[in-house]
Amino acid sequence: MKVTSVEKKEKSTVELTIQVEADQFEAAIQKAYLKNRGRISVPGFRKGKAPRKIIEGMYGANVFYEDAVNDVYPAAYEEAVKEQGLDDVGYPKMEIVEVGKEGLTFKALVSIRPEAKLGEYKGLTAPKEEVKVTDKDIDEELKPYIDRATRLVSVKRKAKKGDTAVIDFEGFDNGTPFEGGKGENYDLKLGAGMFVPGFEEQVIGMKAGEEKDIDITFPEDYHAELAGKAVVFHVKCNEVKESQAPEVDDEFAKDVSEFETLADFRKDLGDKLLERKQAQAKADFENAVIEQLVENMECEIPDGMVEVQVDRLMDDFAMRVQNQGMRVEDYMSMMGMNPEMMRTSARPSALKQVQTELALTAVAKAENLEASDEEYEAEIAKMAEQYKMEVDRVKLLVPAEDLKKDLVLRKASELVLSTAKEGKAKKTRKSEKAEEGEEKPKRARKKKTEDSKEEEPTAE
Repeated sequence: MKVTSVEKKEKSTVELTIQVEADQFEAAIQKAYLKNRGRISVPGFRKGKAPRKIIEGMYGANVFYEDAVNDVYPAAYEEAVKEQGLDDVGYPKMEIVEVGKEGLTFKALVSIRPEAKLGEYKGLTAPKEEVKVTDKDIDEELKPYIDRATRLVSVKRKAKKGDTAVIDFEGFDNGTPFEGGKGENYDLKLGAGMFVPGFEEQVIGMKAGEEKDIDITFPEDYHAELAGKAVVFHVKCNEVKESQAPEVDDEFAKDVSEFETLADFRKDLGDKLLERKQAQAKADFENAVIEQLVENMECEIPDGMVEVQVDRLMDDFAMRVQNQGMRVEDYMSMMGMNPEMMRTSARPSALKQVQTELALTAVAKAENLEASDEEYEAEIAKMAEQYKMEVDRVKLLVPAEDLKKDLVLRKASELVLSTAKEGKAKKTRKSEKAEEGEEKPKRARKKKTEDSKEEEPTAE
């Protein structure tokens, strides 16, 4: 293998022209022949016994080229990248230039780690939400407890919206019962919109023991057998129930919590809500600071680097779905998506993660941040405790280089955040460029207007 040309391209990519010598490519062709000969039928020969020259004569000299290229390409590419000292961070794009008995020549577009030019990264400012908890907020926190303690109680009156009617029903299409149109002792929450439009409205006003026929026309977008059809449901109301919420007092607090009084329970709910709001406000502030760090950075990120991160996100997503007992294909079908749609939706997040990593890596480099062996061992011990695993097992599963890199990025993030302040966000390079872009057309339009005014007398 030899690299015959190296050419820098846009967006942190380098195009290598790589040549695989004739003898090396010939060996790959012979390997492809030995692998495939058993699947090729040649008249006069038993399968797997036809000489290579006979097969090439029948199917063409290039019959084994594709397998041969696939065999030699990865190793040749890897060797070329190593020889040129390139930090490959993405999937290469390959183009065959020449292939034949003389060997293989191909071009590979390599995504290399881009140089990030840092802007301001210390003393960044971002707004931070002022957190408070009101009585109304605490009322909202109480609602789930009230809902769980609410009971359905039978009442001797006509059903009204919000009640639950216990009904028997059967649907008829021109006097004939249809499949799926029958139910017994069905709890129908009136006003919930769970049945065909018009059904619940006609049950309102019924009382226990009453029977009636309900005329319904199915929507045009209903499933094919009943779409747009006018049918009749015979309905019998067996019982009417209303929701009765508990009295929210000290006894209620004792029943649903460990507190003796409602006041203490409300205070605890308020304290916990305040903690959550403060944590969210802190997270929002930190995210805004890191976003400014990224926007202050100048960097040309290769598409291949983003695609690698998309793959990681897709793998993580697939693992989460499978851990919930569902196949990824079934989830996508349920959501009306396909793999490419999923990848498209993941790209903005992948790009943001790549940008953040590059920015923090640049900060670490500028500040000479490193992870010591002691910090590495402490992190391994922490992970072992968290996952209930032996330390040596964690070391086998987590590459030391990757973990140390994460520790360095964490240090860089902590440094940036430790110097950040609450306040109005400063203008970033990105926002300044956007403003310049908006101003330039205005100045151009103004100049054109002035020029036109000066030319008018001459034209007249």
